[in-house]
Amino acid sequence: MTTATHDTLGRRLRIAAWSGAVFLLLLPFVAMQFTREVQWDAFDFLVFGIMLLVAGGAFDLLTRMGGGWPYRIGAAIGVFAGFFLIWVNLAVGIIGSEDNPANILYALVITIAVGGAIVSHARARGMSRTFALAAVAQVAIGALALAMGLGEGSRIYPRDIIGATLIVTTLWLAAAGAFAIAARNGD
Repeated sequence: MTTATHDTLGRRLRIAAWSGAVFLLLLPFVAMQFTREVQWDAFDFLVFGIMLLVAGGAFDLLTRMGGGWPYRIGAAIGVFAGFFLIWVNLAVGIIGSEDNPANILYALVITIAVGGAIVSHARARGMSRTFALAAVAQVAIGALALAMGLGEGSRIYPRDIIGATLIVTTLWLAAAGAFAIAARNGD
């Protein structure tokens, strides 16, 4: 693939990602017009907008740094995993409700992901290790929450912890795998 073609694909990918972010931000506004189940205020839109801006910015930066598709796929999955973990935690919580202070433990997973990306200079091999470590931390926090009975008051305990742990851990591992492929390809 020529450099010009590669740049064009990258530009299109970034445009699609930013367009998707705008669509996601508009989705609750549209839903509020049709149902009372969605009740967002200005603060909700502000927080969600900031989350989309940070996730979009991280994805944009990573796609500019990486070369091939495995790297870009790893970046997309990794950024989505972090975004999803924060979003679920703020919206409904993983350990009990969103108000349960034990949910702050998941900040460690985000710290590992962001810190590892910085320390590794976002190189594919380092990103693979970073996201594998994030998966280990995700599982450890879920296991700790279950062992200590954190969130027992939730009506869906322990399914909430087990389900979220499986979903987000799978995302971290998928990102780690894509970055491992990128590292083998020399990206």
